Amino acid sequence: MVMIKKAVLLFAISSILLCTTASCQIAPLSFGEEPTATPTPVLPGLEEVVLGFLESWERTDYQSMYALLSPSAQAEITQAEFVQYYHDAATEMTMNALETQLVSLLQDGPHGQAAYRLILDTVLVGRIETDNLMSLSYADGRWGVNWSPGLIFRELEGGNILRMFRHAPSRGNIYDRYGTGLAVEDQAVTVGVVPGQIEDEGRLLAELSWILGLEAASIKEKYALARPDWYVPIGDLSFEASQAHYNTLTSLPGVVLRDRWVRAYRDGSLAAHLLGYMGKIEQGEQAEWVAKGYSGDELVGKAGLERWAEPYLAGRRGGTLVVLTPAGRQLVTIKERPAVQSRSIYATLDKRLQQVAEATLGDERGAIVALDPNTGQILAMASRPTFDPNMFITGIDSGQWQVLASDASRPLVNRATQGTYPPGSVFKIVTMAAALEEGGLTPGSTFNCPGIWYGLGKDWPKTCWLERGHGQVNLVQALTVSCDVTFYELGKRLYELDPNLLPRYARLFGLGAPIGLGVAGEVAGLVPDPNWKIAELGEAWFPGDSVNLAIGQGYLLVTPLQVATMVAAVGNGGTLYRPRLVLKVSASSEEPEQVFEPQALGQLPVRP
Repeated sequence: MVMIKKAVLLFAISSILLCTTASCQIAPLSFGEEPTATPTPVLPGLEEVVLGFLESWERTDYQSMYALLSPSAQAEITQAEFVQYYHDAATEMTMNALETQLVSLLQDGPHGQAAYRLILDTVLVGRIETDNLMSLSYADGRWGVNWSPGLIFRELEGGNILRMFRHAPSRGNIYDRYGTGLAVEDQAVTVGVVPGQIEDEGRLLAELSWILGLEAASIKEKYALARPDWYVPIGDLSFEASQAHYNTLTSLPGVVLRDRWVRAYRDGSLAAHLLGYMGKIEQGEQAEWVAKGYSGDELVGKAGLERWAEPYLAGRRGGTLVVLTPAGRQLVTIKERPAVQSRSIYATLDKRLQQVAEATLGDERGAIVALDPNTGQILAMASRPTFDPNMFITGIDSGQWQVLASDASRPLVNRATQGTYPPGSVFKIVTMAAALEEGGLTPGSTFNCPGIWYGLGKDWPKTCWLERGHGQVNLVQALTVSCDVTFYELGKRLYELDPNLLPRYARLFGLGAPIGLGVAGEVAGLVPDPNWKIAELGEAWFPGDSVNLAIGQGYLLVTPLQVATMVAAVGNGGTLYRPRLVLKVSASSEEPEQVFEPQALGQLPVRP
């Protein structure tokens, strides 16, 4: 303290001696005050920058991360390159989520260092935990991260490459209830082209177009932008077809054949609407499938059981995440997880009965549904016209798809679940039930059918399908012979009780709403009522609407599956079961066998 005071005094004397002008003023000195020691200033924002970088990383906000890089780091990489690097790394490792933890922070003047932990959740290899260090520097008035690829994994320093090797199990099969294959893995041959080896492109395109059933322009488009030494797959052939065309294919310079396993529907179009088909992942769906661990170029279930059971049939993909040197040598394995075997599906279908149903339809448009009334299991479901799902496996081009999709006979539509029709006289079951429960009638109640009915007035006669009439019949006989006159009368009586009564019973019998199959696309159909008619047509509900409804006509629309479900409930004593198409899913190394039990939707509103 004394030494400080002496120094101050000498400074003051020197100042007086140097002051030779009248304007010179010396501030008075106070020897009683001691100066405050000033510590070395702490450079602001180090922790904030580190946390900001890590938290932005968790949000995949790569632009905000880039803004926190040091000026020297930003001079080495552009924002676009930086964002792309992190996006590619996250995609390559199939990252679902990221958690970061700041472990410690050190500062030495304008230099800083942060220790942190990364906890990554990935689709293919599961959880990855790694510890790392971040270097920071203070320049231009702020802290910045001295970035390098090693901030993701240390092993990425020096231009090394992050790579995921994907492991996919073979696809599970689809069997009928007795274990007979309906959709299975089969040997096939992929026909590919090496552009630089083509000698006669015109002949090559003509032959491949004929053999593969693809347009020449679409074939050329596939390899047009490929490098001369690339192998470009064009289409698949069954093993038998490849043998039939073997001499032609092997005589074409530039054509290369490769064996592989593909989906096969050995019975062609049998149960096609139920099995569905597989196809390429569409451009707009890429992100969704990549998030599930797919690379994006696989065939996936697009309809029917193939689509519904995709998680089972595809198994769980595995992978090996590695770091490669720029020369392609494997440097280190970061994490590995094996694939889990796929699971096969056992449908409720009886293949033999399905064949009979489809043969019965022949070339007629229509549908057949056969249910086990005591379980709701679908034993057969046929729809005509149909299609061959094999055409999607070998690669359907836009021209073929356009022909299929624009076909006026609508072969892709499952008429059993997506076609709606007036049910006609089968609906008389519902009308009779409503009359017995609500109309005060008994099975023995009698009616007279002269072949014509004037219940709506003499100007509105309605005829029976049997012109001479059925004569005197009771209610049970009327249903047996499907007497229209009797049910006209029932429709009128139910209207007089309540115009909404018959529509309400129709819905309680499972009509007018999707039945909940869950596998094939379903439509609701339509059960009209007074509110619907006024809302949709702007008209009141008249007695004639109920009369038409009573014989299953008018505005009423149902699907064949709904009718089968309704009749099955009558047959089993009143339980309305949800139709089932899947009997069970086989076990895997991680999951037990899954059996689907009957599911009751409710009871019919009638007494035993």
